[in-house]
Amino acid sequence: MLTTDPTITPQPSGGAPAVVEVVPGRGAGMSSGLLAGAAALATGEFVGSLAASWQGPVVSVAEAVIDAVPRSVKDFAIETFGEDDKIALVVGILVFSVVFSLVLGLVGRRRPRLAAAGFGAFAAVGVWASQRFPGSTLGAALPSMAAGVAGAGVFLLLHRVAAPVAVLAPDEPADDEPATTGSTRRRFLIVSGAVAAFAALAGTAGRALRSRFDATSSRNAVVLPTVADPLPAAPTAVSTTAPGVSPFYTPNADFYRVDTALAVPQVPTEGWTLTVKGMVDNELRLSFDDLLARNLVEEDITLTCVSNTVGGKLVGTARWLGLPLRELLDEAGVQDGADQIIGRSVDGYTGGFPVSAAYDRPALIAIGMNGEPLPIDHGFPARLMVPGLYGYVSATKWLTEIELSRFDDFDQYWVKRGWDQEAPIKTMARIDAPRSLGKIGAGQFAIGGVAWAQTIGISKVEVAIDDGEFVEATLADELNENTWRQWSLVWDAPPGRHRITARAVDADGELQTDQRAEPFPNGASGWMSIFVDVN
Repeated sequence: MLTTDPTITPQPSGGAPAVVEVVPGRGAGMSSGLLAGAAALATGEFVGSLAASWQGPVVSVAEAVIDAVPRSVKDFAIETFGEDDKIALVVGILVFSVVFSLVLGLVGRRRPRLAAAGFGAFAAVGVWASQRFPGSTLGAALPSMAAGVAGAGVFLLLHRVAAPVAVLAPDEPADDEPATTGSTRRRFLIVSGAVAAFAALAGTAGRALRSRFDATSSRNAVVLPTVADPLPAAPTAVSTTAPGVSPFYTPNADFYRVDTALAVPQVPTEGWTLTVKGMVDNELRLSFDDLLARNLVEEDITLTCVSNTVGGKLVGTARWLGLPLRELLDEAGVQDGADQIIGRSVDGYTGGFPVSAAYDRPALIAIGMNGEPLPIDHGFPARLMVPGLYGYVSATKWLTEIELSRFDDFDQYWVKRGWDQEAPIKTMARIDAPRSLGKIGAGQFAIGGVAWAQTIGISKVEVAIDDGEFVEATLADELNENTWRQWSLVWDAPPGRHRITARAVDADGELQTDQRAEPFPNGASGWMSIFVDVN
């Protein structure tokens, strides 16, 4: 219930009535702050939807947080929330916004201008976040500026409606409500309802307007060409019959996504170009139709994220369609001294990897994934795909530029944040079945999983139960050295709790290291062990 807090100011003796100064009660103050905050965020969302390159203040601040927080915080977020880390960040910012608005509401009961300034300060953070990247336009700051004006204006309006400056009343106890409180409350509720309706309408309209920039219709219109030399379907022998093992090809909907983009870039093919520049003899500029008309090929490649922990799920295999990167580089003419290929995304992200990787393995400018155009959240319309290198250096999504440079002259996004400059994927064996801390029945059970050592291949997987000797598992057939390999081992499981450990040997005979390492700075390592209860 909204109330007012009467404060009695005594008058000189002589029977003059007391002056009752009325300020909003706690409920009215908190409601004012919360509604002003909602109006601010909704206004920012609406204005942010007016241009494709603009964003609401929540997204701007969240992306600035992603860019600025220490590595340990990023690692914690990925380990704790996995692919939902961005959702968790947005929820956290919204919760902070609610608490901040409530605090401003309480402060503004007696100092409304200070509360209005607080909303302005909050908007200033959004303005700063919108300008953090080189090339940011002043227009990108407008959503946050509009949010600040809306928040401050709505709060001052609600404060005025909720609190008459003064009421004359006869001598009466200080805890009685002034006579005008009832009508004040009605006005406050009416205006509050109008503000709430405005916030809901502005937020809904903003999301609706933003949808017009969606690239889904552009993606749906893409017809992938039939390649001159298509790959045959993968033989069934590449998949083990052990239940619970990840499918050989990871469905697009289940393929992991880890990137720095809070709002997935919407890049229609119309107007999109790919530029090849830097240390080249001939700068190239290609449209999407130009790519479709090129000599496209198919490649089966397993992609791994450097943030993947031992036994983690941030790895997947797909059949990719694209243009061999080396063909484009040969056409551009790589100059002597260039040793780094920089991939630039439309959102400002950069990755960088050795020029040699474009020639000693099937590196692609990929436009298709598992028989479809690239999904939007996996880089549509084009991305880089380089086997054997962690994605943070090699798999730039929403690709718009390829630049030839020197490692000594440029550090890509994650290298600036302490990660290694070159990032070959480490050999790893993962146990998919049984699940860690799962329960199975006594008797025969098929332990199974996948192992990978991209560009080298897997020659052996070994499994140990408790403190027993390592036993060689059965490997499914290898499709190629750039994909993972499935494995299985039939175990006669006795009752009790048991530890299962798996390790891999690559095709060069190198045993996977047992030295445990966290993902930073160049990928996790160590043998995967799980515990299982046998009933």
